[in-house]
Amino acid sequence: MWLKLFFLLLYFMVLFVLARFFEAVVWYETGLFATQLVDPVTLSFNKLKTILECRGLGYSGLAEKRDVRELVEKSGDLMQGELYSAIKNEKEQAESQSESSTTFSGEMHFYELVEDTKDGIWLVQVIAQDRDALLSKANWGKMVQKVSQFGIRTGTFNCSSDSRYCRKRGWMKSTLIMSVPQTYASKGKVMLKEYNGRRIETEHIFKWMTAHVASRIKTIRMSQQLVEEWHPSEKHPVKMFLFAKLAQPPAFFSALSVKFTGRIEFIFVDVQSWDNITSLEEIGVQQLPSYILKMPEGIYRYGNSIGEFISLQAMDTFLRSVQPEVNDLFVLSLVMVNLMAWLDLFITQGATIKRFVVLISTLGTYNSLLIISWLPILGFLQLPYLEGFYDYSLKLLRYADTTTIASWVRTDWTFYSSHPALFLSTYLAHGLLIDYFEKKRRCNNEEENPNNLEWLSSLWDWYTSYLVHPITSFHNFPNESDWDDDPNFLLERLAFPDLWLHPLIPIDYINNLPTWRFKCTQVCGPYSEENSGRDLDSNIQNTTGGQTQGLNSEHEEHGCGKERDCAADSCCHSENGGDVPCMKREAQEQQADWSQWPSDMIHCTECVVCLENFETDCIVMGLPCAHVFHQQCIVVWLAGGQHCCPVCRGPSYKRKPVRSSGLDLLEQQE
Repeated sequence: MWLKLFFLLLYFMVLFVLARFFEAVVWYETGLFATQLVDPVTLSFNKLKTILECRGLGYSGLAEKRDVRELVEKSGDLMQGELYSAIKNEKEQAESQSESSTTFSGEMHFYELVEDTKDGIWLVQVIAQDRDALLSKANWGKMVQKVSQFGIRTGTFNCSSDSRYCRKRGWMKSTLIMSVPQTYASKGKVMLKEYNGRRIETEHIFKWMTAHVASRIKTIRMSQQLVEEWHPSEKHPVKMFLFAKLAQPPAFFSALSVKFTGRIEFIFVDVQSWDNITSLEEIGVQQLPSYILKMPEGIYRYGNSIGEFISLQAMDTFLRSVQPEVNDLFVLSLVMVNLMAWLDLFITQGATIKRFVVLISTLGTYNSLLIISWLPILGFLQLPYLEGFYDYSLKLLRYADTTTIASWVRTDWTFYSSHPALFLSTYLAHGLLIDYFEKKRRCNNEEENPNNLEWLSSLWDWYTSYLVHPITSFHNFPNESDWDDDPNFLLERLAFPDLWLHPLIPIDYINNLPTWRFKCTQVCGPYSEENSGRDLDSNIQNTTGGQTQGLNSEHEEHGCGKERDCAADSCCHSENGGDVPCMKREAQEQQADWSQWPSDMIHCTECVVCLENFETDCIVMGLPCAHVFHQQCIVVWLAGGQHCCPVCRGPSYKRKPVRSSGLDLLEQQE
């Protein structure tokens, strides 16, 4: 897990560097930065209208470019990044088809999505029975595109599907219905507004909608009211102020007030009729217009850091980081956990099926642990004693999210979320690099990775051996005296299936495993045949019957002959009878006689069961997986119910399939 977390943090660092590289390329080609201010005088009339549409300001009565430019300046400073995003969104809307709109099937469907939604705005076109729609299909498509960029959802209710509900509501003619939360609480009531205007142009309908949404925002037109609202409040500790010379706030500002209902209070300060602005200077407002976030820790001027544009998406990302809800934190943790889990697809080496099996297992494990860990957190947050801890955590989060580093992170988040193909391609490239270095790191492994069929076969063997976990005999069961002395012993034994599952694998195959004596080119001391280890049948009987006799020395335990103790200055006896200087253990290991070993066994000089080196003339045993151990050690291991290799966990009762090399195939064809 820590390795995947390291790779994920490394990937985020790569994304940060890559974003700075793209900014450098744009600056080199155009000489502009995203945070550079744009003079509205240099823009065309169409670009100015595009900016006003993205901010949600009406311009239907403005015919001259100067009036449109002044409206842009009154709503906020314009940056290169906002101008680029506005033009890009306009092109995407022109190329794409009309946005998807919900079609309501009846009363319950309408109630569930519209009336029961407390933090969203809906625009519904009601088509009366045997009547035409108020807006044509083309005008309705334009309306859907216009309002969808502010998070307003749309739908169509045809009274022919539920005429009784239309008569109940009084919808006897085709009309437009807008639903807006009525109160400032997070779960307040929803009010339905019906459009009664005579003009059915898109611009007039949008102006009617923005006027009703703006009525929810607290508007201040007197300096005395500003002083009262500027003081901190326990009910609304975080407030978002807009100081501007506008008749009503922009549509994106009003839409955000609905989305953050109960978390942040939005206040619009209209300073058109203010003659004296000294009260603004006293509270820290130096220029107009200004977006000020008032917090218990102080004030924050929105728009001074990178990526803080006057748009719905940019301000929404900023406010979510400053005052998040529990669902935002859960979604963030879910994304992080799944990004970590998908790295297993590249870290795991071997067959393709093995990679995906490990990936599915990791995804299930990580997501289950995430959900299980979030349940107590949600329970603790409901306790009244932890309100102080919750407020203190939000305070630390606000301190961190109002720094310059946090603004860089929000900018990169917005950039990669708007370019998902770039994010996925870089993640795939990062994973392939991890896979490449993992293969390089494991290239010294002598064992060849199995193919898909071999891995599935070993997986089934592992499943049958460890999930069922058979026993070898009933001699290991505790007798009655054990249960009488300790009654809890029976309960402990019942926790394992060994009591009622009979052995599925016979132990006769142990007699057929290859055994031989470990030889060296030079030995220390003569070998005594009478002190050799017991044969294989005696080892199995002693192990399964529980009547193993004590051995006199470590060498006799492993089936080795007795050797004379050699001092540091003494000599060793060679096989030819001559005296040669006594060698160290390392030299002896290097001069092992491998000619005595079977050709399909791995050369080794140490038993991994007892962690002791092989002594001269000791009896060793090999398994089908080619690993070699002391005969006594591996017999005890296998007879105890562990029918697998202690090293690779390969089945010890199943012969390993032999791969045919290319030379063997040619010989068979000849």
